[in-house]
Amino acid sequence: MDSSKYTTPIPLKDVKIGDTFWSPFMERVRTQVIPYQWEALNDRVSGAEPSYCMRNFKLAVELTHPELDYGVPKDIGFGGMVFQDSDFAKWIEAAAYSLVWHPDPALEKNLDDSIDIICNAQQADGYLDTYYIVNGLDKRFTNLKDNHELYCFGHFLEAAVACFEATGKRKLLDALIRYADCIDKHIGPGEGKLRGYPGHEIAEMALFRLYAITRDEKHLKLAQYFIDQRGQKPLFFEEETKKNQNNFYWKDSFVQYQYYQAGKPVREQHIAEGHAVRAVYLYSGMADSARIGGDEELMKACNDIWENIVKRQMYITGAIGQSAYGESFSYDYNLPNDTVYAETCAAIGLAFFARRMASMSPRSMYGDVLEKTLYNGIISGMDLDGKAFFYVNPLEVLPEACLKDRRMHHVKNQRQKWFACACCPPNLARIISSLGSYVHSFNQGALYTHLFIGSDSTVKIAGSKIGVKIETNYPWEDTVRVSFKIDGSAKFRYGLRIPGWCNHFNLTLSGGNVEYKTEDGYAVIEREWKNGDKLELRFDMPVSFVEANPKVRENTGKVAVMRGPMVYCLEEADNGKELFKLHAGKPENVLFKFEKNLLEGVVTISFKGKKEKDWNDDQLYRPLEAGDAVYEEKELNLIPYYAWANRRIGEMTVWINK
Repeated sequence: MDSSKYTTPIPLKDVKIGDTFWSPFMERVRTQVIPYQWEALNDRVSGAEPSYCMRNFKLAVELTHPELDYGVPKDIGFGGMVFQDSDFAKWIEAAAYSLVWHPDPALEKNLDDSIDIICNAQQADGYLDTYYIVNGLDKRFTNLKDNHELYCFGHFLEAAVACFEATGKRKLLDALIRYADCIDKHIGPGEGKLRGYPGHEIAEMALFRLYAITRDEKHLKLAQYFIDQRGQKPLFFEEETKKNQNNFYWKDSFVQYQYYQAGKPVREQHIAEGHAVRAVYLYSGMADSARIGGDEELMKACNDIWENIVKRQMYITGAIGQSAYGESFSYDYNLPNDTVYAETCAAIGLAFFARRMASMSPRSMYGDVLEKTLYNGIISGMDLDGKAFFYVNPLEVLPEACLKDRRMHHVKNQRQKWFACACCPPNLARIISSLGSYVHSFNQGALYTHLFIGSDSTVKIAGSKIGVKIETNYPWEDTVRVSFKIDGSAKFRYGLRIPGWCNHFNLTLSGGNVEYKTEDGYAVIEREWKNGDKLELRFDMPVSFVEANPKVRENTGKVAVMRGPMVYCLEEADNGKELFKLHAGKPENVLFKFEKNLLEGVVTISFKGKKEKDWNDDQLYRPLEAGDAVYEEKELNLIPYYAWANRRIGEMTVWINK
């Protein structure tokens, strides 16, 4: 690995987003989603499934400190999923990120009060998990495989780091450091410790973030231990299951312990397997560990897994996780559109993985996937009003099938107010609120721009303070302008990603030609930069008709429509019923236009296609020679995929018959 290429994201506090596309999403999260989710966590959303999250924490406080009374009956018991704490943690993280770019005294007060509740629930030795505080601390650390203690720890640690970086306040951070110490005393390589690791990963990358703050080797070693010990023989999860008589829910499955990515050591894993969210969270931690430790073998595993995901198991929308069984990856080129799982959290996890891979080596393929997931497979998980959510993000929907076909019971034709398993809504809030940290990364001699998001950033490179301003109406328009504010001048490499979908582009500097090299999909310019220098990048952004690899049997004879990074779909609201009868034909007179009053402002695409007519009789089958199919001309009207299901219930499809 070439460590000279390693970069670090510009900290969120040094990036101010001002983007025509993303700013409305961020403001919606701040003003709608975060307050709405707070109500949901407190079980105050009418018609939504109860969360029990805050009730569990208040009960844990009352059991730990009987002098504190929140009015929760002490015999009411724990409510919701075993990992319910994590929803609260993600809400805290999103709220903290929101405070970075929009100070809000009322929200900060709510955050402080929430942190008080968490800290009051913490046990004397640092332990902090309401499921076991309520149900019996004697059982803690007896089912790392399934009961999500280390997962909840990881999410709270991510939240603690976010709060510290946003506000400078250490209360939650110090509480989680104590919890990390508690875990380190019970789990690890030392004598008498459990040789365990998380059943649901995230603690790994959270501990690497903590290490970046504390520089405490104990935090680094615990993160590396969780990664290195995973899958080693004798298999900890197998021994734990026998010793504590735990269930093994996947004993009859093909993947067995690979459901948890724990069937073999991580350096021997080269394809994506098992629960998709767990997987990409682990791969993100592996990438962190490979970068920090300069571990070539681990980096190869990350590269192999990356290649397997994006070339064989990723949907055109950037979604991953094909199977409802185990919310999991399935096998290469198996990409069903209607029974797909494509959990919102899995797409978010893929974005985490992509950013970490880009930090090790700036290659456009990482930024391309990051962009694809953000503009399609992630934001599709939220209604445009921020008050309803998809857990599953299908690429084809027939409402009747959602109701009557058991194979599709997980697929919804409209977003839901909340879920009993509510991991996705707060995950959406935290990634959108932290979007600024995905735009650029840097090291002491270079700056790279990965995403074209209107923003003002400040970064210090080679001793010089540099302001970087991006102005654009991307993804609807084809021009990106990047200008620099520098006291005097500064020499550094600047790399601007050229998207994989772009066949032709033009790059100028202050209106004239500029010398650049193309390196791994980035236009790289190395020069003495001066104050006021302005780059203009103009893409060719035509409507593109895309086909899938012939090995993807579900898409044989079909095309998808894209423009720039945006995937488009047909919806019943624009095209009537029976979308499966529509054919793109040889698209002619393809038009695209921005419609400011449709779906809060989108570019739509239309072209002339065909629709297959019904037969003249009601036969179910007929001989082929009975007659050729008859078609009528039909204008096809498409909207961006992320915006579907925001008008009324109806059919939808991404892939169209050729």
